[in-house]
Amino acid sequence: MTKKELALEAIRLLKIEYPDSGCSLIYKEPWKLLVSVRLAAQCTDARVNIITEKLYEKYPTMEAIAGAGADKIEEIVKPCGLGRSKAKDIVLCMRMLLDEYNGRVPDTMEELLKLPGVGRKSANLVLGDIYGKPAIVTDTHCIRLCNRIGLVKGITEPGKVEKELWKIIPPEEGNAFCHRLVDHGREVCTARTKPHCERCCLNGICKKAGV
Repeated sequence: MTKKELALEAIRLLKIEYPDSGCSLIYKEPWKLLVSVRLAAQCTDARVNIITEKLYEKYPTMEAIAGAGADKIEEIVKPCGLGRSKAKDIVLCMRMLLDEYNGRVPDTMEELLKLPGVGRKSANLVLGDIYGKPAIVTDTHCIRLCNRIGLVKGITEPGKVEKELWKIIPPEEGNAFCHRLVDHGREVCTARTKPHCERCCLNGICKKAGV
């Protein structure tokens, strides 16, 4: 089985197992996804969802956050870790959106990467979830599972994993596939315990099954 064939079979099996996978970050407007994904670095989505609810109670708009200043935002987002840098990035990002994009989140990788605190992972999430464009989000679950399954071999740098996956994942499948990898990584192919291979839908094709 080639890597492309392996990828297509993994996509098929995960679709059956997780038909309704999607982003677990809660947001109602595109700019709020940018805030959430910045806070999610080294923090759980569940905690981010709690903190953003508190954040928007006090600063409900892009303008309010941009005008608040990093110190005020840090007071709220500190439980997510790296509070100072995250707060600074969020405030600067909101200001840039207002000043240069008239409050609209851009829809190209090049423009998204210009925003403070936005890397390729965040940009891909926005492109896929907000704009329905081809996207591959190489978070920790994606990287771990793709190595275990055999879609990549010994590659842990997110940008390199993304590059390899673009070669074998159909563009229209990438975003949903990565969301399903997150669900599977949380429930079955876990990081902090031994993977539950006995109840894994990928057991028959995974290179690391039972290891």
